[in-house]
Amino acid sequence: MAETELTKLQNIGPVLEQKLLEAGITTPEELINLGSERAFLRLKGICPTACLNMLLALEGAIQGTRWHLLPKYRKEELKEFLNLKHIKSR
Repeated sequence: MAETELTKLQNIGPVLEQKLLEAGITTPEELINLGSERAFLRLKGICPTACLNMLLALEGAIQGTRWHLLPKYRKEELKEFLNLKHIKSR
């Protein structure tokens, strides 16, 4: 499988790339413009099993870093986003 623009981003492998494409997010610019939260909501609409790790991967891709290295405060903000939106995976 050829590498695409999306898979050139940190944390975006073939599986997440396919989900992004299905959600209508086809370029890094679209992902960046949407932001991790809105992109995640789109993914959640097509993939009910989307979880915090996927949200963190999106944020890391946008920031250009491995999601493990995201600042603690940002990880907490994203966890709170999931709690507020009541979109936690079950």
